[in-house]
Amino acid sequence: MRNTITREASPGAPPEPAFRFHHVGVQTSDLDNSLGWYREFFGAEQNWSLEKFSDLTLSRLPGITRLVELAAGDLRFHVFERPDDAGAARTPVAEVPQFQHLCLATRSRAEIEEWRERWRRLYESGRYTFVRDEGPTDVVEDEDGVLSLYVLDVNGLEYEFTYLPEGVE
Repeated sequence: MRNTITREASPGAPPEPAFRFHHVGVQTSDLDNSLGWYREFFGAEQNWSLEKFSDLTLSRLPGITRLVELAAGDLRFHVFERPDDAGAARTPVAEVPQFQHLCLATRSRAEIEEWRERWRRLYESGRYTFVRDEGPTDVVEDEDGVLSLYVLDVNGLEYEFTYLPEGVE
């Protein structure tokens, strides 16, 4: 059973943060493949693109060639291309600190199944190259009725879709 969350400030607690989530950065070696997938899977649309970068960006992301912002509602993706051979030898993924997955809440049980089927249709269409040949998980339900589904994008980045029934946080 999940714990109930109370939102009382502790004495001496810092003020509530004055920030909000802005975007997810997605690195790829095949920008067109990634852009197409994000457009079809999330229904994302392009806001802007860049091909000229600051010295800071070039030092952080050697070899970056293009960056495109896609948006699906309030969710923004900054998809940027770096060739596989860009910069110095890369550290193996297992040794690089990174986010394990990003979780997106759905509005209903049916919607979580719709995301799973959308992923399958795009994968089976053959229009996109996936770096990992791994399908979506089954939709699983925990004892509180919380549903979870995990899918990979074309770059192998993991997204979780979850449904929280009323009264569960």
